[in-house]
Amino acid sequence: MSFFKPDTESPSYKWEILAFLWVAFFLNQADRQIFNVLLTSIQCDMRLTDAQMGLIATVFNFAFAALVPISGLLGDRISKRNILVFSILLWSAATSMTGLSTTVWMFILFRSLATGMGEAAFGPAYISTLADYHKETRALAMSIHQTSYYFGVIASSVIATYIGGLFGWRIAFVIFGSVGVLHGLLMLARMRDKKRSGPAHARAAAPQGGSGASNAASRKIGLWDSIKIIFCVPTAVILMISFSGLIFVLTGYLTWMPAYLEIDIGMSKEAAAFNATFYTHLAAFAGVVLAGRMSDLLALKNPANRILLQSAGLFFAVPFIILMGSASEQSLILAGLAGFGFTRAFFDANTYPVLYDVIPEKYRSSASGIMMMAGFGFGSLSAFILGALKPVLGLSLGISLLSAVWLPCSALLFIAYKFTYKRDFMKRATVDASSE
Repeated sequence: MSFFKPDTESPSYKWEILAFLWVAFFLNQADRQIFNVLLTSIQCDMRLTDAQMGLIATVFNFAFAALVPISGLLGDRISKRNILVFSILLWSAATSMTGLSTTVWMFILFRSLATGMGEAAFGPAYISTLADYHKETRALAMSIHQTSYYFGVIASSVIATYIGGLFGWRIAFVIFGSVGVLHGLLMLARMRDKKRSGPAHARAAAPQGGSGASNAASRKIGLWDSIKIIFCVPTAVILMISFSGLIFVLTGYLTWMPAYLEIDIGMSKEAAAFNATFYTHLAAFAGVVLAGRMSDLLALKNPANRILLQSAGLFFAVPFIILMGSASEQSLILAGLAGFGFTRAFFDANTYPVLYDVIPEKYRSSASGIMMMAGFGFGSLSAFILGALKPVLGLSLGISLLSAVWLPCSALLFIAYKFTYKRDFMKRATVDASSE
């Protein structure tokens, strides 16, 4: 086998796919985080207001939210590999171009719109690709993949701050974007779509003119079909609402926590960037490994235990959010950051296993896209809201108030555990069985 013709049937190839997607998502999160850790440098150099900085982050998330359901729909219809390669090349090139921005509108064009568009194309396709290649090892693969998020945020915070200190914030964007372009070209050479086989695939590929069942199976999935599916499954609706609450809090935290530690607590830029991300995401790494293992074991007894872990994770994170935003001692703030990261990992580890437990297989990619659209559409507002309220309330109170979002989300997840999950799980299993 040559480098450009990988052996896709090799048992090791699914792990190669995981490695490619791990690095890609690492770069994805790194390209997001460099804006946050260099926020004060960008703001000072470009003379932008707090609200304008929040607006840049908000438009990015709105662009992501608006386009991600289209990506999810395409992921159920065309080559996921082509979508993945296109996405990383687009967002990486846009990240490099962000370093050349001289006005807020150029920043919004490259950072918010183009980068958001590229990352939107990536989201549903990579999740579905992992599910395609990993059957028995799916929970393990998704847990390993989730660690790239934590490492991406930590490493980019340290590296971007170091590069920004030596050469300026613009060079940091150029370097990160260039690395992403190189990785995209490597993915183009080595990645291939999973070949599907079996009765369900054969029927889906059958010509139009057969039986009614064949016609239904071969009919291409439409966006409206996916929307109806997800909104007709109560557990999926509750998960989507809770995921939106998760992203709201995470966006506010990631955007403004480095600035809070630098301005309000008095840390240096380097220390603020490191402390805002390291303890949270190191603890989250430990949490997601534990949560993934616990979830698989508990799901053997009752699949609904996955969503119970999510509910518990958000509930126990609330006091840590308050602590990291309101504590006066640095050690307590860091303890809050670590506790926040560890507890929220119990939600992270179960998000897509829960969704895929209640959504029929053929709608996975598009359902993932719709959930991301809702999550980032609502979650994007927090960066702007905290920026606009900063002169009035201050970042300390603003960050602490984020805790109020996760309490009702935890309650909704517990309701799903008690009343809807089992029914939706059984309905999904019946639908998948009938399509085989």
